[in-house]
Amino acid sequence: MITFDEDRQNQALDELRKKEAEDLARTLAGKAGLQYINLAAVPIDNDGLRLIPETVSKEAGIAVFDSIGKRLKVAVLSVENEKTKQSIAELEAKGYLPTVYLVTLQSLKKAWDQYRDLSYATESKGGAIEISSEEIQKFASQLKSLSDITGLIKGILSEKKSYQISRMLEATLAGALSLGASDIHIEPQEKTIRLRYRLDGVLHDILDFDAQTFSLILSRIKLLSGLKLNVKAAGQDGRFSVKLGEDDIEIRTSVLPGAYSESIVLRILNPKSIAVPLESLGIRPKLLDLLIRQINKPNGMILTTGPTGSGKTTTLYAFLRKVHTPEIKIITIEDPIEYHLPGIVQTQTNPEKGYTFAEGLRSALRQDPDIIMVGEIRDEETAEIAVNSALTGHLVFSTLHTNTAAGTFPRLIDLKINPKVMSSAINVAMAQRLLRRLCPDCKREKLLDGKDKSFVEKVVTSIPTEASEQIPNQTKVWTAVGCDKCNMTGYRGRIGVYEAIVVDDAVSKTVTENPSEREIKQAALPQHILDMRQDGVLKALEGITSLDELGRVVDLEETDLSAKI
Repeated sequence: MITFDEDRQNQALDELRKKEAEDLARTLAGKAGLQYINLAAVPIDNDGLRLIPETVSKEAGIAVFDSIGKRLKVAVLSVENEKTKQSIAELEAKGYLPTVYLVTLQSLKKAWDQYRDLSYATESKGGAIEISSEEIQKFASQLKSLSDITGLIKGILSEKKSYQISRMLEATLAGALSLGASDIHIEPQEKTIRLRYRLDGVLHDILDFDAQTFSLILSRIKLLSGLKLNVKAAGQDGRFSVKLGEDDIEIRTSVLPGAYSESIVLRILNPKSIAVPLESLGIRPKLLDLLIRQINKPNGMILTTGPTGSGKTTTLYAFLRKVHTPEIKIITIEDPIEYHLPGIVQTQTNPEKGYTFAEGLRSALRQDPDIIMVGEIRDEETAEIAVNSALTGHLVFSTLHTNTAAGTFPRLIDLKINPKVMSSAINVAMAQRLLRRLCPDCKREKLLDGKDKSFVEKVVTSIPTEASEQIPNQTKVWTAVGCDKCNMTGYRGRIGVYEAIVVDDAVSKTVTENPSEREIKQAALPQHILDMRQDGVLKALEGITSLDELGRVVDLEETDLSAKI
C-alpha cells in the first residue's frame, strides 16, 4: 500500500515554486540589463533598510539591503513601477548612489520582515544611535522616577516580540538620560541579571531580568560599541553615541569577564553635565579667587587630584572655559575625549598605535600652545614632560590619582620628578570630592547634638579666623528625607568640596626634603585654606548637604585638626 506524506509534498511544491520564481527573476534581470540577487542567504543591513520607511517600501516594492557610505544596494520587484522609480530618485537626490537588483517577492518579504527588528534608534556607521526627538519626548514624559523605568522595562520584557531587545536598550538609555544617571551597570548574578543606575554617585537597583535577554543585550551593546563578539575572557572598552536633538551624548562601554558572564558598565557623558561654570562648582570664595589668579598666569602647573568620579575633569574643563580667548592656543590630550569644547584643539590618545600621553604631549608642544591640558599623569615619562613644559613657558592643567592635595608631591616624587624642579613647576595642587546635595523639597532641619555636635564644634574651632569664612549657625543641620522629586533618596544633584596647597616658599622648602603628606600639610597651614573636611562641614551647616553624606565621601579622621594658626 502506497502512502503519501502530504506535508512533505507541499513543502517540495513550495520549494519548486520558489525556484521557478527565482529563475524567472534572473531571466528578467538579464533582459533588462540589471543585476539579480536572491536575498535568502544575504544579511539585510539595518542602516540601509531605514533609508526607506516600511510603508513606502511595501507600496513601491523596494528595499535597501546594503549600504556602505553613500553606496547602496537596492532590491526591487520591477523597475517599471512609478513608485519604485520615485523612491530611487529620492535616494539619488539625497546624494546616494544606488545599484539596483531585481528580486522576487519572497526576497523582498525577507527584508520587510526585518523592519520588525528595527529599534526606534538609528545606528550610523560611525557608531551613533539617533533617537528621534518624538521618541525621546515620549520616553521623557513616561519616565519621571526609578519606579517608572522599572515598570516600563518590565512591560517590554513581557512582550514576545523580535524588537524587544532594541526597545529594552532604548528604554534603559532613555531612563538613565531622563534621570541624569552617570552610569548604567548590567551585572550577571548566579540566577538573574541585575540592572542598576548610578545617580549622584550612588547605585540604585532598577530590576533583575533573565540571562537569555542579557545575552542578546550583551551582543547588541558589543556591536554598537565596536567590540569583538567572540572575546569573552578579557576586558574590552568601546564607545557609541546617542543623538538627542542637537546634543551628541557619548556612551563609554566597559565589558569585564566575571564569574557568571560578562559585566557591562555604560558611562554616560552628557555635554550638559560638564558645562558647569567655575563659579558654580561650590569652590569657596577665597579659594576661587586664588585659583582664578593661578589659571591666569602665563606658565606653571595646576594639578587637581582625587579618585575616579570625583569631578576632576569637570573642574579642568571649567578652568579651560574660564581662560579661553581667541588670542591663545589651547591643546588637550585626553583618554578619551569626554566632552567637545569649541575653539580648543582636543586630541585623544591611542596606546595601541603608540600615541600615548607622553607622545601626545611631545606633539602638542611642537604646535606652540599657550595652555596644555593633560587628561591624567600616569607614568614617569608623562610626568617629566608635563613638568618641563610648565617650566618652559606653558601653563599645564592635569590630574593625578591621590587622595589629598598634599599627596600630590610624594606621588610625583614616586614618579621620579626632581623635588627642586617640581616645586618650581607647580603653582597649586588641589583635591576634590563630590557630595550629594540635599533635596530642597524634602530636607528636614534637626538640632545638633551628641557626637555630631562635638565633631562640628571641633572642625569649626580648627578653622582659622584668617580663612575669611562666615561660620553659619552651629545649632542645627539638615538631614535627608526623600520625596517623589528626588526618587525617595533625599538628595538631588551634587556639589564639590575642595582643598588646595599653593607652592610658596615654605611648601617649596619642605618638598625638597622628601616629606610626608603630614609635613606638607603643616607647611601649608599658614595659607589658611580650608581642607575638604572643613569645607564639607560648612556646607552641612549651610543646609547644602548632610553630615552623613560628608562622612560617606570624605575621610573625617584624615587630618589632625588640633593645629590652628
